[in-house]
Amino acid sequence: MAIARHGTGARATLGAVASQIHPVFMTPPLAASGFGAVLGGLRDPSLAGFHMGVAFFALYTAHVKDGLVDFHHRGEDDDHPLTRRGCHLALAGSTALFFVGAAALGVLVDPVAVLLTLPGWLVAVLHAPQLDTNPFGATLGYPVGIGFALLGGYYVQARGLSTAAVAFAVVFVVVLAGIKVIDDTTDYDYDRSVEKRTVAVVLGPAAARRLATGLMTAGMVAVVALSVTGVVPRGSALAVVPFAAVAVVARRADAELATMLLVRASYLFLALLVVAVWLRPLAGVALPDITVLGPYTYLATEVLWGTIAVALVVHAGAVRAALRTTAVLYPFAYVWDWYTLEVGVFAIPMRTGIELLGIPLEEHLFMLVVPAMVVGVHETLVDAFDD
Repeated sequence: MAIARHGTGARATLGAVASQIHPVFMTPPLAASGFGAVLGGLRDPSLAGFHMGVAFFALYTAHVKDGLVDFHHRGEDDDHPLTRRGCHLALAGSTALFFVGAAALGVLVDPVAVLLTLPGWLVAVLHAPQLDTNPFGATLGYPVGIGFALLGGYYVQARGLSTAAVAFAVVFVVVLAGIKVIDDTTDYDYDRSVEKRTVAVVLGPAAARRLATGLMTAGMVAVVALSVTGVVPRGSALAVVPFAAVAVVARRADAELATMLLVRASYLFLALLVVAVWLRPLAGVALPDITVLGPYTYLATEVLWGTIAVALVVHAGAVRAALRTTAVLYPFAYVWDWYTLEVGVFAIPMRTGIELLGIPLEEHLFMLVVPAMVVGVHETLVDAFDD
């Protein structure tokens, strides 16, 4: 029985087999493996390349399996280059090569490297028809595979995992999940007709887009926060700028165009992260020392964030809600604050020294600012996502 559905001979067979190499979808996981290697110090470039090769066979398995299920079993696709037998042979070949490579990683590195590489193949072989029929599997399969590719690439270089590596992996999963949610909205009508429960089908396209925006925003905010605190290289925050700019433009585009823009923005995001990790451009930049304000340091921070909180609640038309929330929470917060200060749980050195009702003036302001900020942010997000 032939392997290729169109044509005969070695050339047709080779073309059909090679057709399952999809650079657009393969590049991000392979790049994530390479990024993990750079983050891990790139002590052994040849081992980094070997890990990428193993990841490649997992990805190839995914593409062949998807084609086998979508064309030969479900009849979703209009055409496929491989026959059913060709798909089975290609799956057997890519799976064998993956496990040979994984076993080699176990010898060259250790068994943990194998355990970090195996999820990529499991996601690949289970994506269709097991994972892609429910919202979690359909959305998280590809991003989780990329996350493990990053961790595996890091581990084979560092022989361990760091907080930075895990943090970047989680960020990638969250951001790419957002992009995948938007991508799935392009097939909303068809997926709904065949009872394929993607996020778009479960929530509806509009709500799915809002969720996707929230996921991508959370990922970008996390990168900035991790950069400021030094968990990841400080220059990583610079990678957020172009992605955020593209995301703003993509928000008004249809799902297909938005997906194209965001996928390319994710490439740029990853490239800039590589630069940040490799060159560490902001490594010598110190955080501003606001303690130069002396005893007014704490008060100054509250004035700053209090101003932002007031602006948010006014902009969102939530002044009354903020006042009600603050009034309800204030008595409980006051008693708890007084008690923790009384028993010495924490101290506040950078303050004016002015006290009111047994606690510092700054703590009273803190108990007003925090609830107002929470209400202001919540109402602003509700308004933004309901647009």
